[in-house]
Amino acid sequence: MELLNYLGHSMTAQVSVVLIIGLLVGSFLNVVILRLPIMMFREWKKECAEVESLPPHPALDDLDKPFNLIKPDSHCPGCHAPVKAWQNIPVISYLLLKGRCENCHRKIGFRYPAVEIATALLSTALVWFFPWGWPLAAMVMFTWLLVTMSVIDMDHKILPDTLTLGLLWLGLIANSFELFTDLNSAVWGAVAGYLSLWSVFWLFKLITGKEGMGYGDFKLLAALGAWLGFEYILMIILLSSVVGAVIGIAGILIQGRDKDIPIPFGPYLAAAGWIAAVFGDQLMAYWLPPV
Repeated sequence: MELLNYLGHSMTAQVSVVLIIGLLVGSFLNVVILRLPIMMFREWKKECAEVESLPPHPALDDLDKPFNLIKPDSHCPGCHAPVKAWQNIPVISYLLLKGRCENCHRKIGFRYPAVEIATALLSTALVWFFPWGWPLAAMVMFTWLLVTMSVIDMDHKILPDTLTLGLLWLGLIANSFELFTDLNSAVWGAVAGYLSLWSVFWLFKLITGKEGMGYGDFKLLAALGAWLGFEYILMIILLSSVVGAVIGIAGILIQGRDKDIPIPFGPYLAAAGWIAAVFGDQLMAYWLPPV
C-alpha cells in the first residue's frame, strides 16, 4: 500500500515504472508481431489440408509441431542459436550485440528495438494525460494493442480478429465503469465505427469494382469507437485520412512507391485513435468552440 501511495503522488516514480514496463512489454510485443500471423497462417493451412484431404507434403510436415507465443524458444532465424536471457534485455541487448547475432553475426533488424522504444515512449507519455490508476492502466493497454496491430498490418496487411475484437470488448468493459465515456456512447461508437467504413467499402466497390480496404479496418474503428465514444468517430476518420494521405503521397514522391500497391490503413486508424484518445478534448474544443 505504501508503494502504491508513493507511486500515486510521485510523477518521477510513475514515469520510471511505466517506462520500464513499456520496454519489457515492447519486447513481448515483438514476439506477438512475429508469431501471431504465423500461427494464423499455420491454422489456415491445417484447415485447408483437412478440408481438401491433401496428400502428405513437406510444406505440411511441421503443422503439428508446437508453435505459439511461448514455443519454440526464441532463436536466431539464421543459425537457430537460442537467444540467451541477457540477450532479451530490451534495447540494451541490441546495443551490446551491436545489432548482430552473437553466434553467426547475422544482422538483427532495427525494428525490434524500435518497437520497444516506441511502446515505452507512447506508454510513458500517457502519464501526463491520465490519472494514476485504472484510466492510465486501461489506456496503456489500449496503446500496446494499437502498436501490435499497426506493425502486423504493415507486415502482412491483416488485422487479426484476436486483437481487434479483444480491443473492442476491453473498450466496452472499461466504459461500463465510465472510464472514458458512458456505455451508451461506447456501444453506439462501436456501431458507428463499423458501419461507417463498411458503407465506404461497399460504395467504393460498387463504383470501382475494387475493394478499397479490409474488414479488419471496420473492426478496428469499431473498437476505437467503443473506447472513445460515438462523438469521436468522425474525428478519427478525418485524422486517419489526413495522415494516410500525407504519408502515401510522400511515399510516392520521395520513395517512388507504386501508387497501385495497397497501403495498409490500420496504422493510420491506430495513430488517429491514439491522438484522439490523448488530445481529443482539445481538438474537439478547437473544431467545435462553445457558442
